[in-house]
Amino acid sequence: MHQSVALGYRPGDTQYRRLSVALFAAGLATFALLYSTQPLLPELSEAFHVSPSQSAFSVSFATFGLGLALLVAGSASEVIGRTTLMRWSVAGTSVFALLTAFAPTWHALLALRGLQGIAMAGLPAVAMAYLREEVHPDSHARASGLYIAGTAVGGMSGRVVAGGLADLGGWRFGAAGIAVLGLLCAAVVWWLLPESKNFRPGSARPFSGRILRDPALLALYGIAATAVGGFVAVYNGAVFRLSGDPYLLSAGAAGLVFCVYLLGSAGSAGAGLLADRFGRRAVVPVGCLITLAGVAITLAAPLPLIVLGLAVMTAGFFAVHGVASGWVPARAHAAGVGTGQASSMYLFSFYLGSSVFGGLAGTAWSRAGWSGVAVEAGVLFAIALLLSLVLRSVPRLDG
Repeated sequence: MHQSVALGYRPGDTQYRRLSVALFAAGLATFALLYSTQPLLPELSEAFHVSPSQSAFSVSFATFGLGLALLVAGSASEVIGRTTLMRWSVAGTSVFALLTAFAPTWHALLALRGLQGIAMAGLPAVAMAYLREEVHPDSHARASGLYIAGTAVGGMSGRVVAGGLADLGGWRFGAAGIAVLGLLCAAVVWWLLPESKNFRPGSARPFSGRILRDPALLALYGIAATAVGGFVAVYNGAVFRLSGDPYLLSAGAAGLVFCVYLLGSAGSAGAGLLADRFGRRAVVPVGCLITLAGVAITLAAPLPLIVLGLAVMTAGFFAVHGVASGWVPARAHAAGVGTGQASSMYLFSFYLGSSVFGGLAGTAWSRAGWSGVAVEAGVLFAIALLLSLVLRSVPRLDG
């Protein structure tokens, strides 16, 4: 038992189950709260008299605040500890989410969304580093896949619940409902998340330039920014497409489309298992190709084909993100650089891409409709594919 703890928890261990449930709940809360305003964009545009591109700022402000805070959250965890930071992060994010539901003005809403993103940074900044420290090496990819699967379920839950509640009581009711879900997840994290056993406190240090010199890490940062940029752009544009002619779906009905996120959960967990068997370098390019196929399918007009395209793209994206995000700390550890800082830089790139490219989707929609959004996403996914092919030629350190 002592040897198992020293090497890390494995599937079948009680603490592994507690860890898995807690991080699944944490990932669920993160994505549910982060993207909770996405299905509400048309309602926010009408309620605050802003344009579609401006309404997308409600998503971008949260992701941008998160991205900035990630630059310091990883280093902060070296002092205050992984579990402490993750617990307070989920709780604080949920509180700001509840306040957002009562925002009196558009600018107040954006400010609260920014603060929500900053508070959220403590979880994603260290979750993968925590898993690397506490989970046995032969189960890293599987545990990472389960955590990312939680973010996929969260992305679905946030959009479906917010859209459905908005139909019942308006956007404020929808936002409040998601905040309550976040508070429940925070309680699960506080109760179940095991204390760190293999973490050794250190000093908070500025970012080391070494995490920007390894070619594999640089490629993974690029994949993070472009893949999520295309992903968020598609869903930002899809909300306006489905609420307009000829579909005219309500916020609740459009929110049901996000049930395809369940395939994202399966894609992430399945890709983790495949990566353990065939290697990360083989799985990531395939995931990129799947995202491109999904975007191509959405160009069709029938609603069932649009939903199918979103489902295919979602499965591909979470396969890419699930494997790439777990690859970063493993590569950083093998390269002798800080795993927490490398994970933070990956996620900084991830959320910066979400903010910039996701925000541009509103402009692409206003200028060229769905074809403009599809072109933007297709170019971004193609860049991610090229970077994944570059990774295949980078000298191996760990796998």
